[in-house]
Amino acid sequence: MEFIFPLCIIAGFIQRTTGFGFGIFIMTMLPMLLPSYAEATTLSGLLALTTNLLITFRMRRHIDRAQLLPVLLTFIVVSALAIGCLSRTDSYWLYKSLGVLLVCCALYFAFFHQRIRLRTSLTTQIGVGTLSGLMGGFFAMQGPPAVLYYITAEPNKESYMATISAYFFIGNLSMTLFRAGNGFLTPDVLTGYLYGLGGVVLGTLIGAHVFRRIPEQAFRYVVYSYIGLCGLYFCFS
Repeated sequence: MEFIFPLCIIAGFIQRTTGFGFGIFIMTMLPMLLPSYAEATTLSGLLALTTNLLITFRMRRHIDRAQLLPVLLTFIVVSALAIGCLSRTDSYWLYKSLGVLLVCCALYFAFFHQRIRLRTSLTTQIGVGTLSGLMGGFFAMQGPPAVLYYITAEPNKESYMATISAYFFIGNLSMTLFRAGNGFLTPDVLTGYLYGLGGVVLGTLIGAHVFRRIPEQAFRYVVYSYIGLCGLYFCFS
C-alpha cells in the first residue's frame, strides 16, 4: 500500500496539468496492489474524484454548464450499465482496441486539429457521453472522448480545465456509488485511499503551478501527446 502515495503524486500532477489521465496512469499499477481488478477501479475513481474536486472548486467560475450537462448525464447512465457488466467481461482485447483507438485519435487531432470542428450538437454530446461511459465503467479511464471533445469545444485552456474537471468529479462520484452498490468499495479500497490522499493533494498543487506556465498554443499538443503515449502503452502492455 505504501506505493500508492508516490503513484498519486504523479497521477495528480498529470491530471492537473492536462485535465485528465489520473485513471489511465494509476490503473497501470493499481491492479497489482489491490486484491481484484474491480477494487482497483474503485480506488482509482475515489482518488480521481478527490483530485477533480480540488480543481473544480478552484476553477468553478470557468465551468461551461451548457457543454457539461448533456455529456455528463449520458455518461452516468452508460457507466452504470458498464459497471454492472464488469465482472463478466474479458478486457484483454478491449484494452488492445482501446490502445489503437487512442493512438489514432492523438495523431489525427495533433496534425489536423485546425481543420476539426466538432459540432456542439446534442447528438455529438450523447455520443461522447456514451463512449466515455463505456470506458469509465470498464476501465476507470473515461477521459479521452470527453477530453478530445472539450478541448475543441472550449475557447481557452481555463474553460477546458474547469469544465472537464467538473465532468470528472461528478462522473467519478456517480461511478463510486455504483461500485459501492456492486460490493467493490471494500476495506482494502478505503485503506488505499488513505494512503493516496496526501499524494493526490501534493501532485495537484505541483500540477497547478506547471499548468499556469504552459503556453496556450502548446497546450493542445501536451494533451494529444499524452493520449498517444497512453494508447501505445495499452497496445504493447
